[in-house]
Amino acid sequence: MRLIDRLMAALASVALCSSAATAVASPPAPPAAHDFARAPAIDSVTISPDGAHLAALSSPDGVNQDLLIWRTDALSAPPIRVRSTHMRFVAVQFLKNERLLVIAEQPLTIEGRPANLVKSLVTDLEGKSFAPLLPERSMTSDTEDSYDRLVPSTLIAALPEDPRHVLVEDHRLGSAGDIYSVDVYTMSAAKVANGSEKYFDYQADLKGQLRARQFSDFDNGKIYIAQQFLDPDTNRWIELFRWYAKDRAENQIVGFTRDPHVVLLASAQAGDKTGVDEYDVKQRKVIEPAFEHKLFEATGQVIGVQARVIQSHAAADYGRVLGFSYLAETPRIYWLDPQLGALDQKVQQTLGASWARVDWIDPGTGLRATVPVEADAAVTFAAWSNDFKDILIEKSGPRTPSEYYLLADGKLALLGKARPWIDPAALGETSLVEYPARDGLMVPAFLTLPPKDAYGAGPYPTLIEPHGGPWARDEMGWDPTGWTQYFASHGYAVLQPQFRGSYGWGQKLWRAGDAEWGQKMQDDLDDGVKWLIAGGIAAPQRVAIFGYSYGGYAALAAAIRPNGLYQCAISGAGAGNLEEIVSDTYDNRYTREFQMPTVKGLNPLDHAAEIKIPVLIYHGDHDTTVDPEASRMFAAGAARSGHPVKLVEIKDMGHQLVFWTPAMAERQLDIVDDFLKTGCKAGGL
Repeated sequence: MRLIDRLMAALASVALCSSAATAVASPPAPPAAHDFARAPAIDSVTISPDGAHLAALSSPDGVNQDLLIWRTDALSAPPIRVRSTHMRFVAVQFLKNERLLVIAEQPLTIEGRPANLVKSLVTDLEGKSFAPLLPERSMTSDTEDSYDRLVPSTLIAALPEDPRHVLVEDHRLGSAGDIYSVDVYTMSAAKVANGSEKYFDYQADLKGQLRARQFSDFDNGKIYIAQQFLDPDTNRWIELFRWYAKDRAENQIVGFTRDPHVVLLASAQAGDKTGVDEYDVKQRKVIEPAFEHKLFEATGQVIGVQARVIQSHAAADYGRVLGFSYLAETPRIYWLDPQLGALDQKVQQTLGASWARVDWIDPGTGLRATVPVEADAAVTFAAWSNDFKDILIEKSGPRTPSEYYLLADGKLALLGKARPWIDPAALGETSLVEYPARDGLMVPAFLTLPPKDAYGAGPYPTLIEPHGGPWARDEMGWDPTGWTQYFASHGYAVLQPQFRGSYGWGQKLWRAGDAEWGQKMQDDLDDGVKWLIAGGIAAPQRVAIFGYSYGGYAALAAAIRPNGLYQCAISGAGAGNLEEIVSDTYDNRYTREFQMPTVKGLNPLDHAAEIKIPVLIYHGDHDTTVDPEASRMFAAGAARSGHPVKLVEIKDMGHQLVFWTPAMAERQLDIVDDFLKTGCKAGGL
């Protein structure tokens, strides 16, 4: 009997537990801010290539993140527990069977300026010693030492066929991106390629040889990116293709095949959606499509699977393409391997995955279709041993904090739940929706409604939550910030519009945001409000806008525009000075042509004194992405408007989620919640 068959047969005998309550229970109380903000009980779970060990992060107190390591054949035994005394663990993965890569973070002040230190550290299975991914230099100046502490080395390739070595790119001062082979057991390093200011984005093939790199140059004053490939016949670098920054039509090698002359290429040049093609290096042309989806992008990350192309690491069929990842309402895997596809379906059935069907109009092509959408939680293969005898399963959804399972020897064992203290019955239900903008463009969105048994059928006080970026998008999964479900569980409807300028829904929606900051991008948010009011979901005169980063910019813009749709605006780390954003893109020649022409429109800072509604602004004082001074300047200008404006600075907080402690995350929820109740309008929103 084949392994896959044995696993499926065993799963068929697994019975799901169900409750048989006979009395109607009262609705559970909504979780507190602390419940969403505290560190997970289990997170970042990973499995060794040989399947012998698991590793994860775990917080016993909601604050500290410990590293856990245990054997897959002794799950009931206490794991090895490792705690850092001076840094915060934020992620872990296996490099080799007995070596782990741990990412750790620490806020610092260097030469009087705030900074956040992120380090890539290698440790053993007992966590007895931690070493930098690239050995530290013995003789450096104070300047070099300060810079080196802030710039982590980059893992280029884990080299699955090599039992000891990985490839690492050096970003320290004095190195132009030199490439090293690092023995992760002895932590010795040998240079395998000299870096250059010209070349970047090196990639290794299936055998661990550097086979692809990029460089930038100019053609009649226009900057372009060229893709080079190391020809296996001549051992010389050749240019395969190039794209110009102004066109934004990127091509990217995303995988190597067992044929040294064929690579896998991701591109959207043939249509609205990014697909993956087989590309013949000798002929310099696409052979045939390898994977494409008419409605969604062949891009994104599927939980622990970070590649678009999923390939076998087993010795018998090393490099065989097993499937592709794509980004629908949530990241998914399309399995080419029929056995893995069938096993995936069986696991989903066993863990109670259910599906809804949504009528969909593609914003890029107008194609109409009925698409399957995870109704509650996605069940996904998150990681696996090279031989697929041990598979790590993650179940996660908008109201299902991650649950981790191990499928081994035909048995499905629960490893742990990230937030077992949260009752899903207290959370809101999220659905994929779309609505027409005033010019007819279809705008995707995620709508989360409060639990009906606690708050009725609506209409509800409503939050519009535009995402950051703006070249980004939301997904229908658990929100690690806690924002969406915290407010839904407290009675608010929450809409997350995927406004024009969002990336990951196709070229048309992305490019429609060009030079429309505070204009048509903002219209899309307002049109979402009108759609909610017309549908009886949002209560008129009870709508607020709350965003972070670019979303914070959108909140400031909404406070200025005279539409009367919002009762207040909340801006977290808002990019309120458009001129500064333009200046940042101008400083780099590539972004000057790639992105700067798209950053045009309303500059909130110029109109701060014209706000028409109460505004809350909060910002981390360690933010090196958006200068806190921009928020200070906007608040000072807005104070002249006659409308209430409040500025809160959060000590030591950086811009990205990785730089937030649980206390910082909780503080944000408390600040926003209090403002909605006391500062938004009389009597609260």
